[in-house]
Amino acid sequence: MASKDFFHAVRLDEDKCKGCINCIKRCPTGAIRVRRGKAYIISERCIDCGECIRICPNHAKYAEKYSFNEILAYQYRVALPAPTLYGQFNNLDNVNYVLTALLRLGFDDVFEVAAGAELVSDATRAYLQRADVVRPVISSACPAVVRLIRVRFPNLIPNVLDLNAPMEEAARLARLRAQKKTGLAPEEIGVFFLTPCTAKISAIKQPICNTTSAVSGVFSIQDIYPVLLMQMEKLTRDEVEKLGDSGFSGVRWASSGGESAALRSDRYLAADGIENVIQVLEELENEKLNDLDFIELNACPGGCVGGPLTVENPYVAKARLQRLRKYLPESCNRLSGDIPRAMRWEKPLEPVDILKLDADLRRAMEKMQKLNELEKLLPGLDCGTCGAPSCRDLAEDIVRGKGSIEDCVFFARDTADSGGRIPIPAPFRKSGEQPGKEEGETK
Repeated sequence: MASKDFFHAVRLDEDKCKGCINCIKRCPTGAIRVRRGKAYIISERCIDCGECIRICPNHAKYAEKYSFNEILAYQYRVALPAPTLYGQFNNLDNVNYVLTALLRLGFDDVFEVAAGAELVSDATRAYLQRADVVRPVISSACPAVVRLIRVRFPNLIPNVLDLNAPMEEAARLARLRAQKKTGLAPEEIGVFFLTPCTAKISAIKQPICNTTSAVSGVFSIQDIYPVLLMQMEKLTRDEVEKLGDSGFSGVRWASSGGESAALRSDRYLAADGIENVIQVLEELENEKLNDLDFIELNACPGGCVGGPLTVENPYVAKARLQRLRKYLPESCNRLSGDIPRAMRWEKPLEPVDILKLDADLRRAMEKMQKLNELEKLLPGLDCGTCGAPSCRDLAEDIVRGKGSIEDCVFFARDTADSGGRIPIPAPFRKSGEQPGKEEGETK
């Protein structure tokens, strides 16, 4: 069983938090609670999908930011633009404008993540030819989905494709190319990813299936977009360098269905948006999708174009990327032989048990019995006003000593209306409470 010590790119600004419950109702793993008028995140449950950033009306959730000056720590700097970046610009008909502008920002080289995507597509096609793979194969490109499977659907781990994501593969190849070109040591070369989402920041800072990431640092598309746009507007056509080395096959990975389309098979399913992803995983766990070869899942609506760290509407961005099809070849990158060992994960994906109530089995069973008893006392409305996403989550919080039954406003109201005649069972009283009429009074 893997460690629960997760790095998280999603952060909370308590000063901005107003204690609303929008985030707890939308969190796919029940990782957020509101107590004493402020939200807090349960670290081992959070998968960094960024859904809370997207829906928080007070902007109390945000992604960890990194200074652009980080690139100065390296002698040679390589930018890794995600294909989503191209969809942020209106009327873009030549990706080389974006790539050249990145050089003007201080990078020495660029390596498109779309090129890494084409190689991963090639490797996936080869992987699916094997008779021993567990089908349907689940894409490992979205790190939020991979974390979701670890904490909520561990039985599906054998289905997950054990190949590096395009970001990681592009970073590995970019570093090798820079070493060959410059003769510098690996630690003197900085490789920086321009990310559309928080989950990829966490995947860089704390790789799940590799010892370290080939990516040195990360900047959000949201942060780099304004300065990049300024540089692009200064470029003349003669100044634009021919730097692009990928086709539309890699670029369309930015949108839901793009990865699957590159497999040249019709036995696939593509779903986007965290709620839809969960529904698909539940059906797969119930063995309802066994007629498929491949499942592509993206936590963000519309795919990576819908990431919380982008600037453009995902549907507009997708349309802009589709327009690039007229100006790009279908594909530019292919594997020359078998799947390279360096493209495979270094270690297997392991589950993370976040539901265990106690390390001691007997005590865990006793707590589960108490949890079930307590859930029957609650109204079953799953309204979230207690600060937990559901009545069962509140019951679990109480059993873990993280909440009280009186956090439920309906239970407290009914107790007050009864004149204290509804007793609070001893295991669920607040500390220091005594039996008797007073135990049911609303404080």
